[in-house]
Amino acid sequence: MKIAIHGRKFNVESVTYIQQVFDELKQHKVEVQISEPFKRILLQSGIRLDVKAVYTKPEEIFDADFAFSLGGDGTFLETLAHVGKREIPILGFNFGRLGFLAAISPEKIQRTVYQLINGYYTVDERTMISAASETELFEEGTNFALNEIAISKTDTSSMIVIHAYINGEFLNTYWADGLMVATATGSTGYSLSCGGPLVMPHSANFIITPICPHNLFVRPMIVSDDSIISFKVESRSNNFLVSMDSRAKIVGSDEETNITVKKEDFKAKMVRMEGDDFLSTLRGKLKWGIDARN
Repeated sequence: MKIAIHGRKFNVESVTYIQQVFDELKQHKVEVQISEPFKRILLQSGIRLDVKAVYTKPEEIFDADFAFSLGGDGTFLETLAHVGKREIPILGFNFGRLGFLAAISPEKIQRTVYQLINGYYTVDERTMISAASETELFEEGTNFALNEIAISKTDTSSMIVIHAYINGEFLNTYWADGLMVATATGSTGYSLSCGGPLVMPHSANFIITPICPHNLFVRPMIVSDDSIISFKVESRSNNFLVSMDSRAKIVGSDEETNITVKKEDFKAKMVRMEGDDFLSTLRGKLKWGIDARN
């Protein structure tokens, strides 16, 4: 078995658990490849490694059976950006905070590695979203997102104007701090904090969610994920921000800019262990059913 591993800087309390991940993989004779930046972090933290294989660019990842994400949801999204269209199943260990995507707690490392080695898991496929524009957004092959694509004003600029269309038909003109298109998976993220609804992961929907709209009657809207959603963006500051999951870029524009958003051709594959399901994660992370008075 071959596993590619990526992670971010972690706190001192996580060192023992990170070490356990590598010790368990070594015990099961798993071939491991680590992202070059993460290997530097591991060595600086005193993690004992018997791993020589590294990758510095996504195309250098070997023919991995799985990818491990060691961190929080942000790390998971970075790992997904590395995997891209190769659709390598990703297993997320949560050394971060909330952990909707990186759902495996540190206490379950030994059990999880054992289950993975012995085939006690399922692979959950999630729809992703892509964006295209006459202006270059991100590096070729990385214009996709699992959670959301957001168009927003820069920190010091005034509101932007976004004309939105669904399948070529005019929807609305938004005067707002921004507008996002979230996937069903992304409904628990940025979209939720902007007032968007929670959506079951496999419901085949996108959510169009305004960010601080000037008109208070403008509300989030659910559309089919087969829709082609296009935007014409105007900004008095001649720039705006485009973000796709963990990546963000300021786009300069002297005039109207067109962006088209649609379902990505490939999917994100997430490894799910026995007992790991969306509704139990939702209840646990959002603390539903817990009496806050106690």
